Amino acid sequence: QFGNGTAIFTRDGGVARQFQYEVNVGMVGVNVPIPVPVSYYSFGGWKASLFGDQHMYGPEGINFFTRGKVVTSRWPDPRTSQVDLGFPQNR
Repeated sequence: QFGNGTAIFTRDGGVARQFQYEVNVGMVGVNVPIPVPVSYYSFGGWKASLFGDQHMYGPEGINFFTRGKVVTSRWPDPRTSQVDLGFPQNR
């Protein structure tokens, strides 16, 4: 009935990729919790998770014939098996 968001925690990239393509929700986290909603995400989710009676806000108001899906993923460094929890940086 609802389709706001979900997360999967795995070391298997194939399983993660299959999950993100097959799951029927608006936000997907891979090795992270459900992404925090920001204005350019489809943050109302899909199905009955949308807000309001017209569901026309953010990018959905502009692209109302499309269905966006946000996938956020984080993978450990293969050399150290450590996960960097910081924000991306330009070095």
